Amino acid sequence: MKPLSEFPVDARRRIRGVFTDIDDTMTTDGKLTARAYAACEHLHDAGFMVVPITGRPAGWCDHIARMWPVDGVVGENGAFYFRYDAARRTLTKRFLLADRERVANRRRLDALRDEILARVPGTAVASDQLYREADLAIDYCEDVPELKREAVGRIVAIMTAAGATAKVSSIHVNGWFGAYDKLSMTRIMMAECFDIDVDAARESFVFIGDSPNDAPMFGFFPNAVGTANVRRFEGELDAAPTYITKRDAGAGFAELAEALIDARR
Repeated sequence: MKPLSEFPVDARRRIRGVFTDIDDTMTTDGKLTARAYAACEHLHDAGFMVVPITGRPAGWCDHIARMWPVDGVVGENGAFYFRYDAARRTLTKRFLLADRERVANRRRLDALRDEILARVPGTAVASDQLYREADLAIDYCEDVPELKREAVGRIVAIMTAAGATAKVSSIHVNGWFGAYDKLSMTRIMMAECFDIDVDAARESFVFIGDSPNDAPMFGFFPNAVGTANVRRFEGELDAAPTYITKRDAGAGFAELAEALIDARR
């Protein structure tokens, strides 16, 4: 991972948009700071497309799509995208799986939840689970004392043994049934909402994140950026970002925003 300062100015000038994780990328110690939120707004006002790509739930993403200075949001690690059209006052909700599939999957996830809570002491269901449409989030450090990496690995192993996809974020282990991730739904959203082929335009976008569940995005975007706290997961990333900020979390996000806006000036 190279310092963000080595991101060439010419390459920064060609950036059209920013895909960003939320937890521990925009937030700091669980809080969305004024600095990070202002950086998001400054990017949007400067003409950059801004799209959060998060593991957070549908209930939260409804709010984010409507009220944040963003062009849409991909949630639950790629289960859906939401996009609010202010002019038409309509919220588009696009799920990958049909309602009946999500209902069937929920029964399987409920059984998986019970197994994990019984077999891995110290775990808890994430406090935002009530608002989720497609996945199971197991808390390993947000509202519980942080579990050791071995325990996190056991959660992942139980999920994968049941046939679920399992991804580790900076706070949760997320599990779901279905062949999708953050990148696959980003492709769908950009094609359907903006008529953009992300595969052809990957050098025109930046993704910024901080944890293992961001690896599909890190590996795909040549100008991917990690906030400095991504070093916490060195050795656990299937793909690493090209660049890394000096600062952690929300301050690192603001650092990237400043670098992109300054390049346009």
